[in-house]
Amino acid sequence: MGAQKKISDLLPGQTATVEHFATSEPWVWRLQELGLLPGALVQLIRCAPLGDPFEIEVKGSLLSLRKKEASAIWVSLA
Repeated sequence: MGAQKKISDLLPGQTATVEHFATSEPWVWRLQELGLLPGALVQLIRCAPLGDPFEIEVKGSLLSLRKKEASAIWVSLA
């Protein structure tokens, strides 16, 4: 297992494995339905100039996350 970071700490192009969610808010369920589950590989594609939103790729799909969401998802570097 690599160093743990939040998705919001990744650099564009970095790939990581989802470890856990630091919250149990309702939006977590929706992201899990879209494939963002513990053990899934994610890649940060880009981040908007002002830091919000983040675009990630997971299981071939592109998802946009708010900074609040990206800061609550812990990953380990691949």
